[in-house]
Amino acid sequence: MADDSESAGARAERRARFQPASGMVTPRFSGLASFMRLPVLDPAEAVGEGAGEGAGLVEIGLIGIPFDGTTTNRPGARLGPRAVREASTGTRALNHATGVAPYALAACADLGDVPINPVDAAETAQRIEAFYRPLAEAGIVPLTVGGDHFITYPVLRALGAARPLGLIHIDAHSDTDDAQYGGSRLTHGTPFRRAVEAGLLDPRRCIQIGIRGSMDAADERDWALAQGMRILTMEEVCARGLPEVAAEARAVVGEGPTYLSFDIDALDPAFAPGTGTPEIGGFTTREALHLLRALRGLDLVGADVVEVAPPLDSAGITALAGAGIAFEILCLLAERVAARG
Repeated sequence: MADDSESAGARAERRARFQPASGMVTPRFSGLASFMRLPVLDPAEAVGEGAGEGAGLVEIGLIGIPFDGTTTNRPGARLGPRAVREASTGTRALNHATGVAPYALAACADLGDVPINPVDAAETAQRIEAFYRPLAEAGIVPLTVGGDHFITYPVLRALGAARPLGLIHIDAHSDTDDAQYGGSRLTHGTPFRRAVEAGLLDPRRCIQIGIRGSMDAADERDWALAQGMRILTMEEVCARGLPEVAAEARAVVGEGPTYLSFDIDALDPAFAPGTGTPEIGGFTTREALHLLRALRGLDLVGADVVEVAPPLDSAGITALAGAGIAFEILCLLAERVAARG
């Protein structure tokens, strides 16, 4: 976010520097793939020389976390960032439905991938947190592409360190298990339990949307409800409709700082087969877009799209869905950055 001393002209000049390559100048299938064809920037350069809110050279950083070392079913999400980058080269500069032009509202750049350890979840968590803390301190809003859903926990450790955040979590699974497979407490089924326990999330400002499918045990749901988290099952979503669901999400998180997490398995496998733990009966891609657009104006401080697993995909449709959803979320973040500025 630009600080108060930066003029509108300087902000506009800075944003003009970070524009995606135009498909009218160079073909979208040419060159090295980056998120949305944006310039690639080293994270240290993005943070800049200053310290504190507004010091960052860019306002929104798109980041890959190619880690699936805590996946409990079908692996492959480690390749998600690369596939989503490739699929996102087809996105353009203007959202046709909302009229939002994100690159005119915020300086955006691809900040590369977090250098993870593919065989060590605990060390990877430390690396992710260390990567995101300087960005948070510089006021750079992260949009992350995973990777399995475990990665959200260390991201929240960086973004929620100063105060607990609200959460809008769109997923087929609650991801509030306590431990899985030999007592491991760091898996893609536990991130939001760990985040609540660590005080990174305010459970009374957390809502989970689209939850469905069988469970290993009732504790996953019962624990979340006991903390005050709101769970909207897919059955309730269908019964009430998207406008009511979006209205409740807005009411739950209120006006405070909020994180948005979208697991691609929230979509029905007909629209997103390339994911590790698919569940039938999910959202269509069209429904997902409508739901996200209904969240405009919230105080979003970060977001992610996770669990895209290209080896399990069919004709790249899951990566395409992930890229489209990431663009919709980018529009939400850019509007919020502009409002803050």
